[in-house]
Amino acid sequence: MDAVRVALLREVLSGTEWPEATRRFARALRASVPPGCGGGLLLVGTEQYEPWHLAAHLMDEAAWSGLPELTPTLVRHRVRTGDPAQLAVGLGRLEAAGRGETLLLVAPASPGAGLLQRVHDARRAGATVLTLDGGDPEVRGLAHESLTANQSSAVDLDTVQHLVSAAAGENNVSAPRGRRPFKERLARLADRLTSPPPTGW
Repeated sequence: MDAVRVALLREVLSGTEWPEATRRFARALRASVPPGCGGGLLLVGTEQYEPWHLAAHLMDEAAWSGLPELTPTLVRHRVRTGDPAQLAVGLGRLEAAGRGETLLLVAPASPGAGLLQRVHDARRAGATVLTLDGGDPEVRGLAHESLTANQSSAVDLDTVQHLVSAAAGENNVSAPRGRRPFKERLARLADRLTSPPPTGW
């Protein structure tokens, strides 16, 4: 989703909790990853739902905003021989997670006991756990910070992921909304629209 569509989506959702809720979650995400280097953000979904789209958006945001720490390592339930390096990290990576790393779990529904245990172990080892979820109480119970979108929400979890990834890459993610001058926001939007996408995904 490009910057214009994100801006339009925020406009549609103005007056609801979602623009600020997604910015708040993005601030928590930014604060949890060590600045200046990639590799500390692990992204995992459930066996039925792989958040590859969010991984691609975060990779774009990392490149466009100059924040390599937002580049995620996508942890997958099934890795096949011949998969490219960025798609070849299996669940065993969670067992090595610890202090200084952030685990972002995207779980529209219950992820099952095996993944919950791995996430729990990573948290006990010192990793920060964030969740974008459908409201499962066990998932939320593991999170240092969570954001829930379910059937009763005004938006679905895919939309929330777009808003969070866009907000994470904003230079003013830690500032209150509306503080940047209009010309500055317009210039930034123009830069993003004319920048080439990153290669290698």
